[in-house]
Amino acid sequence: MEPMDNEKDLTITSQPGEARENGSAPASESVAAAAPSAPPAGSAEACEKALAERKDLYDRLLRKQAELENLRKRTQKEKEELRQHAAEDLLRSLLPTLDGFERALQHRDDSVPAAFYQGLELIYRELREVLGRAGLAPIETTGQLFDPYLHQAVETVNAPGRREHEIVEELQRGYRLKNKLLRPAIVKVAVEGKPGHDIADES
Repeated sequence: MEPMDNEKDLTITSQPGEARENGSAPASESVAAAAPSAPPAGSAEACEKALAERKDLYDRLLRKQAELENLRKRTQKEKEELRQHAAEDLLRSLLPTLDGFERALQHRDDSVPAAFYQGLELIYRELREVLGRAGLAPIETTGQLFDPYLHQAVETVNAPGRREHEIVEELQRGYRLKNKLLRPAIVKVAVEGKPGHDIADES
C-alpha cells in the first residue's frame, strides 16, 4: 500500500559521517580548533635575548650622550682659555703704553701748553676705562702690607710711623686681569733696622 511506503521514507535518519559530508563538524572538533596553540620551543630564550640586546643598546646610547656632553664642555673650556690667553697677551702688551701715559702726566713740562696735558689725560682715562671693562684692574699698593704674590720690593727704607713691611712708595703700577696676576707692582717697603736691602733676603 502506498501510504505506508511514505511513512518509511519519513523515518529514515542520517547515518554517522553524513553530517561531515554536508559541511558541519562535530562540537568536540570545533572546541579543539578554537584552543590556542602552544608557544614554539625556545621563544622565552629569544625574548630574553632581545631584552638584553635592547638594554645594551640603551646603555651604549647613554654613554655616547655622556661622551658628547663632555666633548662639548671641553671644547667650550678650550675656546674660553684661548680667548682669555689672547686677551691676556694683548693687555700685557698695552701695559708699557699705560706706563708712558702715567710718566708723562707725573712729570709735566711747564713749557708745554696745559691743553696738551688735558688731552693726554682724556685719552689716558678713556684707555683705562676700556681696559677696565676687559677685566684689567690696578693692584693696590701705598698703605698696603707687602704681599710677595702681588708686589715686588726693590728697596726697603726706614719710615717712622709706618708698619713693618708696609708699602711706602709705588715705582711701577701692577695689574691683574680679573683674578689672575698680570704684572706685579714694583714698590718700596718700610722695615725696621738696616734699610736698603731687598726684602726677599729676609726669607
